[in-house]
Amino acid sequence: MAISIEDIKKLRAMTGAGLADVKKALTEAEGDFDKAKELLRERGLAIAAKRSDRETSNGCVLVKKEGTFAAMIALKCETDFVANGADFIKLTQDILDAAIAAKAHTLDEVKALQLGESDVQAAVTQRSGITGEKMEL
Repeated sequence: MAISIEDIKKLRAMTGAGLADVKKALTEAEGDFDKAKELLRERGLAIAAKRSDRETSNGCVLVKKEGTFAAMIALKCETDFVANGADFIKLTQDILDAAIAAKAHTLDEVKALQLGESDVQAAVTQRSGITGEKMEL
């Protein structure tokens, strides 16, 4: 089955994965977007697991206060290239906003918060698979 460039662009916009990875997933899924997204997610988890022993010395720290409640989120990664990326910073901001909205007091509470289609911990793991770098909250 021939995969169109429009389909590749669409799935890439949905997942943030690389062009080659998206094309390969769409080809294996025979054009099925849901199946291709699942393949990309599984590959991302495998990549994240391979990088678990790496050091995270860069990242993004954000602080926010609403009323009498304040929260600070630090999302760490391996390189400044990833840390300065708009997607990485947006993920950190989304996590902070969710923590403030839920008035989360512990890291475990933050990791369990719902963020889009998954929880925060899964979102961090997915972003790690996309960037190819270890990430820690």
